[in-house]
Amino acid sequence: MIDDLKKDAESRMKKSIESLKGDLTKIRTGRAHPSLLEHLTVDYYGSSVPLSQVANISVGDARTLTVTPWEKQMVPVVEKAIMNSGMGLNPASAGEVIRVPLPPLTEERRKDLIKVVRKEGEASKVAIRNIRRDVLSDVKSLLKDKDITEDQDRMAQDDVQKLTDKYVAQVDVLLTEKEKDLMEI
Repeated sequence: MIDDLKKDAESRMKKSIESLKGDLTKIRTGRAHPSLLEHLTVDYYGSSVPLSQVANISVGDARTLTVTPWEKQMVPVVEKAIMNSGMGLNPASAGEVIRVPLPPLTEERRKDLIKVVRKEGEASKVAIRNIRRDVLSDVKSLLKDKDITEDQDRMAQDDVQKLTDKYVAQVDVLLTEKEKDLMEI
């Protein structure tokens, strides 16, 4: 019973880490990475679809992304979506290929992005702590119903705390790596 609760907590904490990783890849560093544009949506025959479903996104060089729409008539639509993304990108189309040069980040912009990264990290830590709280309340209710002993309760609390510490440490590692990435010139 307690093992099931711990397994559930661990899987939920892993999902929090994966979600943080996904959120951090969307925050752009000085380098080009296809995930910067994957979340953008474009109008495709009246419906809004992710850019990755209508075009191939690849890295041209360290500071350039190339977007190749699968249909020629999608070139201006994709170009407009990239311009209106609010990321400060200015795409240039050359026939059927759209080149997206990434401007270098200013020091001020880097510091703003680090604040965003830290905010995302703190949100992940809160989510992990909430999972701990939920599991501990479930363990307490098991103790109250006399389904487990007090020793099992203490051991479960210790195990859940160790799990929490492990995943909070992973969040810290991810944040440190991303901050280092952002400060590289």
